[in-house]
Amino acid sequence: MADIATRVYNHNWKIDPIVRSLIDTDFYKLLMCQSIFRNKPDTTVAFSLINRSSSIRLADLVDEGELREQLDHVRSLGLSRGESTWLRGNTFYGKRQMFRPDFMEWFEQVRLPDYHLEKRDGQYELTFEGRWPEVMLWEIPVLTVLMELRSRAVLRDMGKFELQILYARAMSRLWEKIERLRRIDGLKIADFGTRRRHSYLWQDWCVQAMQEGLGDAFTGTSNCAIAMKRDIEAIGTNAHELPMVYAALANSDAELAEAPYRVLADWHEEHDGNLRMILPDTYGTEGFLARAPDWLSKWTGIRIDSGDPAAGAETAIRWWQARGEDPREKLVIFSDGLDVDKIEELQARFAGRVKVSFGWGTMLTNDFRGLAGDRLAPFSLVCKAISANGRPTVKLSDNPNKAMGPKDEIARYKRVFGIGDQVAQEIVV
Repeated sequence: MADIATRVYNHNWKIDPIVRSLIDTDFYKLLMCQSIFRNKPDTTVAFSLINRSSSIRLADLVDEGELREQLDHVRSLGLSRGESTWLRGNTFYGKRQMFRPDFMEWFEQVRLPDYHLEKRDGQYELTFEGRWPEVMLWEIPVLTVLMELRSRAVLRDMGKFELQILYARAMSRLWEKIERLRRIDGLKIADFGTRRRHSYLWQDWCVQAMQEGLGDAFTGTSNCAIAMKRDIEAIGTNAHELPMVYAALANSDAELAEAPYRVLADWHEEHDGNLRMILPDTYGTEGFLARAPDWLSKWTGIRIDSGDPAAGAETAIRWWQARGEDPREKLVIFSDGLDVDKIEELQARFAGRVKVSFGWGTMLTNDFRGLAGDRLAPFSLVCKAISANGRPTVKLSDNPNKAMGPKDEIARYKRVFGIGDQVAQEIVV
């Protein structure tokens, strides 16, 4: 096991690059990439970094030269022979050859496209533009690079013993959480913490701690590189990116209203079983379910990723019941801003009513609150698609604080999708 404190104390980025592999990314990005490669390969998409925690002045904390070095390193990465063999031959979600030969042949040759970087008002403006299957691969690496560079900037002036104590306290904190999770009957939980992790080494340590501490209750990790390294399940399905881009490509209000279902119709053709998970909140969960075609009620389950998670699950249960489905046979994955208190609460409320699972993110892989003042506390950094073929993308969410897009387009989408009053909730991560 790596001595993280010593590695941090002796940091040299050429020895410890932040992104070590093209598959040091979330599994759902690769699944979506294959779907896009098949269905929308020539769509031009732009992504942009968005710091929702504007009090964290990243451009003042992170050296631009270091950032460019790390981003250029990411652009140099390609699949290794072993990684290609793993993707081609491994079993994912019970299925061999999840990734088709034509996609793999393309992926084995791909390199990430160029980036555009500027400083403005204490923040980095960082954008990527190109063909959708290529440019989408920037999302996770750029977030991990900036999160870890911020961590390194804070840790740089700490002595070796101070670092040892810092990491000992962080390890003790996580182990205390694991001991609480052990007491939850029927728990199923996975690591979803790649995008806002403290560091690669720390995420890898957290995964090993979850393996040892939780046994079979720990179902895997979203991080492909760690899943391969630790011989555990790679976990993930799809994300808001797909409906956001499909919606932006719509040529009328009627096409816009159908876009979220067109996404899932394409997904339905490629995947079955536990990969058929609905992510309903991009344009409001209640409206999405009310207008959903009957075939979607046959899908395996739903992922709740914004708004009040209990309210979202109750809405899903009522929807399944109205469609003649037994909610006890359906899977609900909670994945928004979770920590142990909320996991305990949701498991107690929904166990026996649905199959419950959790995707634990930032508070697993980056809970350093109070360990160096608040200088290492996690913050809300995202990288989102902002346009498709020159048209702006929009996300509404079940939490209006997560909405994004031009104001006039947000108003149009709210009208088309029938979004009424929403309850704003604080975005922690």
